[in-house]
Amino acid sequence: MKILVTGSNGFIAKNLTQFLSEKSEIEVLKFNRESSSEELEQSVLAADWIVHLAGVNRPLNEQEFVDGNVTLTQKIADILRQAEKQTPIILSSSIQADRDNAYGQSKLGGEQALVELQQQQGNQVYVCRLANVFGKWSRPNYNSAVATFCYNTANDLPIQIHDEKAVIRLVYVDDVVESFWHIIQGELQVEQLFSIEPEYQITVGELARTLQDFKKSRNTLITGPVGTGLTRALYSTYLSFLKPEQFDYSVPKYGDQRGVFVEMLKTPDAGQFSYFTAHPGITRGGHYHHTKTEKFLVIKGKALFKFQHVVTGEFYKLETCGSEPRIVETVPGWTHDITNIGNEEMVVMLWANEIFDREKPDTYAMSLTN
Repeated sequence: MKILVTGSNGFIAKNLTQFLSEKSEIEVLKFNRESSSEELEQSVLAADWIVHLAGVNRPLNEQEFVDGNVTLTQKIADILRQAEKQTPIILSSSIQADRDNAYGQSKLGGEQALVELQQQQGNQVYVCRLANVFGKWSRPNYNSAVATFCYNTANDLPIQIHDEKAVIRLVYVDDVVESFWHIIQGELQVEQLFSIEPEYQITVGELARTLQDFKKSRNTLITGPVGTGLTRALYSTYLSFLKPEQFDYSVPKYGDQRGVFVEMLKTPDAGQFSYFTAHPGITRGGHYHHTKTEKFLVIKGKALFKFQHVVTGEFYKLETCGSEPRIVETVPGWTHDITNIGNEEMVVMLWANEIFDREKPDTYAMSLTN
């Protein structure tokens, strides 16, 4: 299948063409501002599908709105009409198409050009009225406030906010790309006029604070719920604005005669991650918790874990090593320790279900009697 993507140098198009390039059965045809009228005609006639993303949203004058959003779309429609080709088209429009401004009216004009094509010739036309699209490869001071805020935050530049309570409607570029693909594949049935789901809403102030929290997390080590929804998408977008020299950062390291302890990551509601080392013969631990729990994974070396119930004195021990991926979990009310019984340095990954609180550590020293 040949898919023509117009505006191929743009933000959404870069994400779409990369996505399509991962499909072995797809050939991507590209059209952009450097392409000629002849190349446009050749590509339109060769395409099995057209995803029309080319457009103008920040012109030098209002005529550019018409040229970029109406005239080009009309050219595509005319090429298909003259060749009597019923190639289906997805058009990226805007939620501003129903507003009385130059940009919105130009997007509406592009919509109407394709609707007329469908009425006259039967081409399948899908008009996507996009909210503000954000994601990797977006341009600051051009594509969206998210791109600008991410760029400024990553580069220690000030963010200008006129109204903290103003609400921004957002859609994530990956959701846009996948929706277009599912339409092409016939896996998503939409009306002629459709929007992308999910759509997110966030205030300008909350957006700025969220991005600042991402930045601060390298110092606090506290990472919020970045695995789902809007926060996941914003976190990915923010990271995409980091320069290569910003890809790494230091974390705290505490050392003594036993080895080292290094904190990696903390979460407000799912505990923290760290690792420690121990020299041969060294024992760590010798304490119990009332509520806190931990998971240990020996990555290198050989370990002896010992447990003793703080009330009954019941005793238990087990051995594990780096060549055997095995989680050892501490249980509240059991004092425990871990000893390096091997001949090399032991490295152990540790997860605790809560962030360590020095004011309320829930850690009580108690040696094992066995």
